[in-house]
Amino acid sequence: MPAYVIPAPAAPTVAVTGDLARFPVHRIYCVGQNYAAHVREMGGDPDRTPPIFFAKPADAILADGADLPYPPRTSNLHYEAELVVALGVGGRDIDPRAALGHVYGYAVGNDYTRRDLQSEARQQGRPWDTAKGFDHSAAIGAIHPAAAVGHPTRAQIWLAVNGAERQRSDIADMIWSVAAIIAELSRFWTLAPGDLIYTGTPSGVGPVQAGDVVVAGIEGLGTVTNRIVALA
Repeated sequence: MPAYVIPAPAAPTVAVTGDLARFPVHRIYCVGQNYAAHVREMGGDPDRTPPIFFAKPADAILADGADLPYPPRTSNLHYEAELVVALGVGGRDIDPRAALGHVYGYAVGNDYTRRDLQSEARQQGRPWDTAKGFDHSAAIGAIHPAAAVGHPTRAQIWLAVNGAERQRSDIADMIWSVAAIIAELSRFWTLAPGDLIYTGTPSGVGPVQAGDVVVAGIEGLGTVTNRIVALA
């Protein structure tokens, strides 16, 4: 075993349905502007604006049932329900026709966002790191292996806050399919087993406050539930 000069951090992992073994997280990639209605909601043109790629730290993972401390330096924390793709095989320059063969499974995610910081970054042409990559910002439910659920192309995706529905769409409405996303990402990065891809959110994004309970779900993939709590 190697020796470390400081204690080695624990590797982030995600639960897998029907298995005591867990999925180790390598990197978290995210897709922005991948539903036409959301592109319009954010002031863009879906016919002219390609999806945007950005990343979150692997240790931003927030498990189903865990509390999300309201992050500092924001007064406009938003939810974003998303389909998450978990890769079991890596590669670069992946052919879209072979891309689904790289998928281990699928899960429900919630890409929490400091919307005020994102808007400021957009206006100033700056990166989105502080808006997207903060602690506990990548909520995710248990991963469902593709061997069990297949590769869903149609499924209702929804989100509710305190029982009131805020988002509803279908993953069939994604501008870029899962296969196309994987292929395109692999032209920018060498993908690896353990990578997670958050594939974008439909319209209806909005703010949450301390005390709110947020539930995101996808038909056939269950839900992810988190309570927003005051930052200690």
